[in-house]
Amino acid sequence: MAFSWDSMFSIALFLGPLAFAKGFSYYRNSKTPPSPSKPAIRPVPTRIWPAIALLLAAAALYVAQTTPAFEPENIFVRTQSRLLTPVDVLFTRLAALRPGQMLTTRDEALRARLVNLESRLLYFQYGPEALGDCPFCNSDEPDYYFFYTVVDLLRPHFVNFVLMVLVTSSIWTDVHGSQWRTLSALAAACLAAIDIFIVKTYDHQSNSASIRLEDIDFFFWSMRCYRLVALAALDTILAVLIYLSCTNRAFITLPSAPERIEALTRSLMSVKSKMSAMGIVRNTALRDSDLRSRSQAYWAHEVRLMSEVMEERDVVEGINNALSSRIDMQAVLKDADAYTQAVLQPLQSLTPDDAT
Repeated sequence: MAFSWDSMFSIALFLGPLAFAKGFSYYRNSKTPPSPSKPAIRPVPTRIWPAIALLLAAAALYVAQTTPAFEPENIFVRTQSRLLTPVDVLFTRLAALRPGQMLTTRDEALRARLVNLESRLLYFQYGPEALGDCPFCNSDEPDYYFFYTVVDLLRPHFVNFVLMVLVTSSIWTDVHGSQWRTLSALAAACLAAIDIFIVKTYDHQSNSASIRLEDIDFFFWSMRCYRLVALAALDTILAVLIYLSCTNRAFITLPSAPERIEALTRSLMSVKSKMSAMGIVRNTALRDSDLRSRSQAYWAHEVRLMSEVMEERDVVEGINNALSSRIDMQAVLKDADAYTQAVLQPLQSLTPDDAT
């Protein structure tokens, strides 16, 4: 498979600005000193593990499909025949390899098509399915084969695009995946466009001078392998990006000021509701005679227990040790007084109406 300089320049001109902008952004972020508020590294959240596993499983499936066991059959390689091998000889060799030495329906269709050099060259470009199954294609109009195969070319790209949209949904992977949605969708679209462009602009006549089997460029099979490897690489890269962002290893998106204020407000409201619940429980305990007697019995037992503990010899020696040399009691008393004043001063300024 050959690429012209014009093709490479067009691809570089299209992808160059995007790659440069993203690379410059990463370089600038790497030079920025770390913020003291940077979140600590954490394990992968439970809800994001399935998304990463799905991407890696898809990548593994794409790689597995590049093995000879899953690729479409190439009858020239299977029979070790040259480009100009007569059609009868070619399919006689193929029939000898079939069960019962019987050609399949597609073999018969290919036998009717591969009667001239142009059809064989198109076979190397579009593969056996297009040559054997297309009802309206012929070697006089090569573009018909392209129109017939374009759906099959786009199918893996579309399936992979749906997969990437799914795993970058904010409902599933939150901001860690959604921040890559636009970039991944653009990369998938560019990959599909490049694939279509290469297949459309390939010169199938480049094989016309190939005498030996080793000289033939089996474009369809090579391009299929490159396509699947590219899709696997794209899914793997997306899985790595989601992993790095969700574990706070890279690409951290700190919440904005309004989001932080909203989160703080929710936390304060939660604390307030818990304190209100505690007040209700305490009032109930004080108003109920049975609960009040239990509470008083508990605290009486607690006071007696602590008194017994404080009278033990080891505890007394430890307290004396601390008071004599290790603890500055004046500083402790000063801190306790400051804390008490900070807590009680707002309450002292309340009027009876405010207290109620």
